[in-house]
Amino acid sequence: MSRATRMTCAVMASLQASPWRVMDELRVLGRAGGGAQVRADIIGDVDPSVLRDHIPGDLIYSLRSTSAGGLFAGGMDQRRRRLFQAARRYDLIELEGGRDTTPEILAGIPPHRRLISWHGNGLSLAGLMARFTRLTAVPARHYLMVPHAYTPQQALAPLRLLRLVNRDNVTAFSTGETGACGRILGPWLGAPMVFGQIGGKAEEVPTVERLLRDYPFPSLPEVRRLYGIVGQSVNASLSPRMHNDAYQALGLPALFLPIATKDFLPAWEALTAGFEGLGMPMEGATVVAPYKESALRLAAVTTGPAGRAGAANVLVRTEAGWRAHTTDPIGVVGALGRAGVRLTGRKTAIVGCGGAGRGAAAGLLRFGVTPTLVNRGADRGVRAARLLGLDYVPLSRFVPADYSLIVHATPVRDDLLFPVAQLARDAIIVDLTYGRRPTALVSAARRRHLRVIDGWEVLRIEVARQFRLMTGHAMPQSLSLENAK
Repeated sequence: MSRATRMTCAVMASLQASPWRVMDELRVLGRAGGGAQVRADIIGDVDPSVLRDHIPGDLIYSLRSTSAGGLFAGGMDQRRRRLFQAARRYDLIELEGGRDTTPEILAGIPPHRRLISWHGNGLSLAGLMARFTRLTAVPARHYLMVPHAYTPQQALAPLRLLRLVNRDNVTAFSTGETGACGRILGPWLGAPMVFGQIGGKAEEVPTVERLLRDYPFPSLPEVRRLYGIVGQSVNASLSPRMHNDAYQALGLPALFLPIATKDFLPAWEALTAGFEGLGMPMEGATVVAPYKESALRLAAVTTGPAGRAGAANVLVRTEAGWRAHTTDPIGVVGALGRAGVRLTGRKTAIVGCGGAGRGAAAGLLRFGVTPTLVNRGADRGVRAARLLGLDYVPLSRFVPADYSLIVHATPVRDDLLFPVAQLARDAIIVDLTYGRRPTALVSAARRRHLRVIDGWEVLRIEVARQFRLMTGHAMPQSLSLENAK
């Protein structure tokens, strides 16, 4: 089957825990028709019959060696024996190119049982193609190439390889900080498998549950344009789930990706150019801290709110170039309005003078509220105050009891930056930080029975606005954050 006619991909779990410990996750995978790559180098040899009751897809035996990033450090005799034993029970045996493609091993494992893999350092497209040519000289049912990318260009090379070879038995993606987006995008470029993780540490590698909840897998709906969220740590963001659900509901040929990077401008320039070269241009993105100021400088066109805040959290492609927006103002003001809060007469403080705090201040100013800015670092606090024409108070001298509305706009989750014990009973706390559990500030405020607007409410409003800015469509109201919490 050519990749042009294939409308689904196999969701594969890299199984890194005992099946008995992760049975619920395996059942979820099974309902999606997925398969599993059993990492025997991590969890030992598993009887595949335990898995076949729950997983209808292929079972792959993987004895990843230390030179390929795994844990197996035994000798070749032991390795050969375990591979041959697994070949009698598993659908596919992962053979490492070079190490396992010896005449003896190939004689014992027929081509239809072989998945030949390569794991190594990132390469250019030319280097990756040379490696691919050597790998595919050995007949196999499937080939897997996983370089560790150190640059955005290296992260793009597996995707360019998929486009170039145009085969339906090759899966290629990179690991590394920008690897998650390529892992997800690969099936639309021909990869028949997408790998998630069950068990182990899933910081960079998405879990199978996240793959199935945040993206349209195992189906592959038409994708003609890309959107994404860019930041240092975005692989756990809820934005992909919300945007991709909305694309499916509206029938939009789009895909929303996480793009994690520690160097925004080079990554943005390389990836946007690379995606365009693949025929799926990046049309817009949400940009999160600490890159909101860089996003503003990147833009050819700046909207008024972004200019006033000195930061942007949305970039949208236009004929004139990237257009910078900020939804931080409408997020805070909109959440307060939806909660029925009257802003008139409220003495307000904003704790945190980064892009989110400045955006919140700009939004409140438009509604006649003049907030005081509070920040731990004086340089950023003074600069924000000058930019917005507001007063600044160092965090060490901040007296929360003087204010009836406090907006917390720092990324701090687990520490209380200021006490809430002396706040008046009618005080309102807005915390822009969200997560699966309440922040220290939200917990402390709720214990005092104060009125709290948490980051989920702000996120709901901001994502809907970002969706409209990027796509020109309203996000369906039926989509909810409740299942994402």
